[in-house]
Amino acid sequence: MSGKDQRILTYGSEQIRVELLPRARPGTTLRIKVHPDLTVQVVVPEGTSDVDLERALKQKTRWIWQKLRDFRAVQEHATPREYVSGESHFYLGRRHLLKVHHQPDAPETVRMLRGRLEVSVQERHALRIQKLLELWYFTRAQDVFQHRLDALLPSALWVSTPPALKLQVMQTQWGNCSPGGTVTLNPHLVKAPRDCIDYVILHELCHLKEHNHGPAFWKLLRYLMPDWERHKARLDEMAELVLRTS
Repeated sequence: MSGKDQRILTYGSEQIRVELLPRARPGTTLRIKVHPDLTVQVVVPEGTSDVDLERALKQKTRWIWQKLRDFRAVQEHATPREYVSGESHFYLGRRHLLKVHHQPDAPETVRMLRGRLEVSVQERHALRIQKLLELWYFTRAQDVFQHRLDALLPSALWVSTPPALKLQVMQTQWGNCSPGGTVTLNPHLVKAPRDCIDYVILHELCHLKEHNHGPAFWKLLRYLMPDWERHKARLDEMAELVLRTS
């Protein structure tokens, strides 16, 4: 593979920039990722020839264009957040209306009440409301993720010791698994449906046995969740709305 870190694909009149991510880890397979922020990345295993890379990109050019088109369509319907009453915010896959209460002398709180997200603030500033909501989501995510991890662990027979669970905001990932066995999840994932959360957790648990995305990994994931592709597709479809905070 050449030293260039990107390729330009052409589909019709559109040019698509593709970022190349070389990987030296044994067993890594070539895979293409299209992210909600419209970036396109290709994980390229060490030793991949230019011919093989160009062939793979050519075969997937139409698919990449379709994914970008779908994400753009979602963005067209996504208005910027203002953190005012009447906005909708996701939690566990459902939209909840935001209700902001200005209460200068009361404690600042966030609570779910009759399907609404009720936020009480001492000063009606959008940034303050955003920070309170982020803290609420983070706290909820800790509880939900730990509960789902505990429920799914018995099916991962290769895991003898429950992995450490860490939360970290990530721009292009729902989760990852470190070589040391720590499972890291994006707290924004708590806005997605439970089945999508389970898919991400199972994906990372499979990495505790299979450290790359080779055939054995996908076979293991399909054994645990035969319909994982459906949940991944749903997560991809709503990613722009779920991750959008501004």
